[in-house]
Amino acid sequence: MTDQTDTSSGWLGIAVVWAIALIGSIVIVTLAYSGTAAWFGDASRLGVYGALGIVLAASVIGALIVQLATRRPEGFVLRVSWSITGAAAIVAIAGLVVAPIATA
Repeated sequence: MTDQTDTSSGWLGIAVVWAIALIGSIVIVTLAYSGTAAWFGDASRLGVYGALGIVLAASVIGALIVQLATRRPEGFVLRVSWSITGAAAIVAIAGLVVAPIATA
């Protein structure tokens, strides 16, 4: 039986979700600054935000999968909340970074 205060596997899962959000956001920001104009069929300037929305959606789904995979019900909501909050903050920062391109 594992110790209920052991959060090592929970925090690792949170870090994995944050890494998904960070890598996806870096890819989107890099493509936006390299001149990509069409995002998943949306050729408007604001299409980059749709791409960032997909990164956030993938992070949310990833958070649920990773935390369910730990098979530890205690603290599930807290771990998922931390995962999603961190991912949302990373994607929000990426949104601010691409704002000059999206509003130009």
